[in-house]
Amino acid sequence: MGKLMIVNGSPRAPKSNSKLYAEIFKKFYSDEILEYNVTSRKHEECCKKLDRCNHLLLVFPLYADGLPVTLINFLKQLESYNLQQKPTLHVIINCGFIEPMQNDVALDMIKFFCKQNGFNMGSILSIGGGEAILKTPFAFMVRGKIKKFAKSIEKRTREEFSVTMPITKKTYIKASTQYWVNYGKRNNVTKEQMQTMHIEK
Repeated sequence: MGKLMIVNGSPRAPKSNSKLYAEIFKKFYSDEILEYNVTSRKHEECCKKLDRCNHLLLVFPLYADGLPVTLINFLKQLESYNLQQKPTLHVIINCGFIEPMQNDVALDMIKFFCKQNGFNMGSILSIGGGEAILKTPFAFMVRGKIKKFAKSIEKRTREEFSVTMPITKKTYIKASTQYWVNYGKRNNVTKEQMQTMHIEK
């Protein structure tokens, strides 16, 4: 197994879904865990601690089909830092789309980073409907996959997992649209206002 560092790469790290996924992971990983939020911007300090870790787990959301800029900035620091021993890099990524495959481009970016910088790529968990699934009856499916993901790290077996809600795309879009309409109402914003391309008048 070995010591593991969880890096929350979300721009909303302290209040993010990524934090919730990390909390679930911590329940299933048996060895010592360190944690770091990229929003703290103490990247060099985190890199120093990584020298004592066997595993690095990146937990982050999909942003514009790629990596959040907050995570990119951390990876730039990690790339330039001279680690004595590079940890195996693992990923939990979630997106707002129902299809986990929407995360594939971002995962390719991480794999390319590993190849260019001499990191071993470890296990991957790709989550579809990541903004919503933990608030649905299907949350148990995510917890089950995270458990398997954690055990794969402990056993040092590189595995790729994916999970999403077992509903149709049409049902998902209908439910998500209603969520945002209700969210807008609570903030005195109409559906028409949310659909406009104008941010400010």
